[in-house]
Amino acid sequence: MQTSKILFLFLLLLSSVLFSTETSDSTKISNNDFIDVYIDCNYCDTDFIRTEINFVNYVIDRKDADLHILVTHQTTGSNGREYTLTFFGKRKFKSDNDTVKFFTQQDDTDDDSRKQLVKYLKLGLIKYIAETNVAKSISIKYDAPETNNKVVDNWDYWVFRTRLRGYFRGEESYQSKYLNGSLNINRITEDWKLRFKAGTNYNEQVFSYAGNEIVNISRGNYSHVTLVKSVSEHWSAGFTGRVDNSSYSNYKLRTQFYPAIEYNIHPYSESTRKILRFLYRVGYSYTKYNEETIYNKMEDGLFKQSLEVVLELKQPWGTVETTLEGSNYFHDFSKNRLSLYMELSLKLFKGFTLDLDGGYTMIHDQLNLPKSDISDEDILLQRRQMETQYNYWGSVGISYTFGSIYNNIVNPRFGN
Repeated sequence: MQTSKILFLFLLLLSSVLFSTETSDSTKISNNDFIDVYIDCNYCDTDFIRTEINFVNYVIDRKDADLHILVTHQTTGSNGREYTLTFFGKRKFKSDNDTVKFFTQQDDTDDDSRKQLVKYLKLGLIKYIAETNVAKSISIKYDAPETNNKVVDNWDYWVFRTRLRGYFRGEESYQSKYLNGSLNINRITEDWKLRFKAGTNYNEQVFSYAGNEIVNISRGNYSHVTLVKSVSEHWSAGFTGRVDNSSYSNYKLRTQFYPAIEYNIHPYSESTRKILRFLYRVGYSYTKYNEETIYNKMEDGLFKQSLEVVLELKQPWGTVETTLEGSNYFHDFSKNRLSLYMELSLKLFKGFTLDLDGGYTMIHDQLNLPKSDISDEDILLQRRQMETQYNYWGSVGISYTFGSIYNNIVNPRFGN
């Protein structure tokens, strides 16, 4: 009898231990249960994201990810930003894609913006986390708003911004100062877009050498306005105008007015991901010169046209931004200009990225060049614009990353 009791207690204890172990194992979560996530964003505070969202694995290459999150943004009419988070499902979430959007305000700090980004990243991750064992440890909290009254915009979408900036630099034989002031006025709605900007620049350089002093001063003023009417999801119409002067470009006064029309192959609602638009301008330009030009002119009034083609793609495989623009004067078609600008970032294969950016311009429309001789000082100090048939610039870069695919750890010591 005593032996039976001991055996019964032993079996009871064993079953209790087994049951407890089974329950513990069923609720235990490890990093292997986490989703492997690739954050595709060059300007995001990734250390903050990794610190605040600690229920996923962060991988350093998109090909190792279960979820590829592309973060893009564009400026809103109030100088805030519209963020678009595009979730591309990979591997076990293949073809399960989603999109989340949110807005920040112009007076939001960097900390405000990154907190908003983390909040909406979490919201976008919920549907994917729900399919994993990690969902057992996720809780959702709703903070009910105190009121749901409609916000009244007393400014009616008008946004004003002023800016003053000074830059100073010097040493024993060299001094420079640059001063700039500007005023921006914007009003942007779904139907209309108005942008106005005016500013002034002053640049002074002083060189001291062998007892001589050379002073280089250049100044300029400008104002330009753009008004656009949204006609449809693909068409827009409006005009651009400009008034400016420049000692460097020999403009005493230049005024331009160009009506314009634009067609976008893709709907404007998809502009955070892809744009292929054609912008045609035609209009009139009147110029007074500081000095007589090489064409014996002190003023000009000419008609001009231009066509601009812009391609922008932001996809999981990389980013492409290309602009091709051509223009000419109607009085002489040989007075023309053709410009190409390109920025390309391609993720060719695991860990390898190719970056290309540059521009090239063919120039045959320098009607503003002064007739008088240019001194050596003018050339060296770039006081005046010189005759040229072209200009160009560019850069090429490659990067290759290999090793551990995870980057969950944040260590801020000694900076990054």
